[in-house]
Amino acid sequence: MSARLEDAGDRLIIWNGNTDKRGALSPELYACILQACEMASERRIRAIILTAEGPFFCAGGDLNVLINRQGMAEDERRAGIEGLHDVIRAMRACPVPIIAAIEGGAAGAGLSFALACDIVVAAQGAKFVAAYVKAGLVPDGGLTAHLARTVPRQLSMEMCMLAQPVLAERMHALGVVNALTEVGGAMDVARGFADRFAAGPRDAQAAIRKMVAAAYDVTEAEQLDHERDAMGFATGAPEAAEGIAAFLEKRSPNYG
Repeated sequence: MSARLEDAGDRLIIWNGNTDKRGALSPELYACILQACEMASERRIRAIILTAEGPFFCAGGDLNVLINRQGMAEDERRAGIEGLHDVIRAMRACPVPIIAAIEGGAAGAGLSFALACDIVVAAQGAKFVAAYVKAGLVPDGGLTAHLARTVPRQLSMEMCMLAQPVLAERMHALGVVNALTEVGGAMDVARGFADRFAAGPRDAQAAIRKMVAAAYDVTEAEQLDHERDAMGFATGAPEAAEGIAAFLEKRSPNYG
């Protein structure tokens, strides 16, 4: 099976399969991610975990598929890339946080998927590789945009132009990886993050996720307006009433 979606109650888990190809992209993976992002509108869903069944998170595009695209017209090739970009857009627009649990590494568009997530958990020694240039290709899936927001320009150039692998340890030091785990431990830590999101205020978390994403693309003045509007709404919402009461009463909040 190339991919499957597990409904775990307050969270959805996307399991990337295709293990004989190190978790290379597949239509089934795209479909599972899109379905999960759509299901995330249900209030019971508080987080999505993206991980792999095999020892490698995702090796990116299947070169055999890309070879077949060489005979297509350029417009057809662009349409194929848009399929990937629609998945990335759905991830970024998702109302709940997406957590990547990475064992082994993430390469090419697999790295794009990892960086499109809100929280990244990686096992020690996992490699992050923008491998496109090795095949005479260029990054897609928003990779250059995400790298520009997370790593220095020089490192982005080294990764994209030389396909230089960067270990999870360095990505953790740069703040790109939120948690570094022992090999085999990424999923357990990812579940812990999902537990924390499940216990928090869903609407406030969704608003914060949207605000943080927007902050990279707008001016400070525009972001101040976004924060004003979001805070003005949040202050009068039921989550704030419960959260403030719990703080004053020195108890844990119950956001339901």
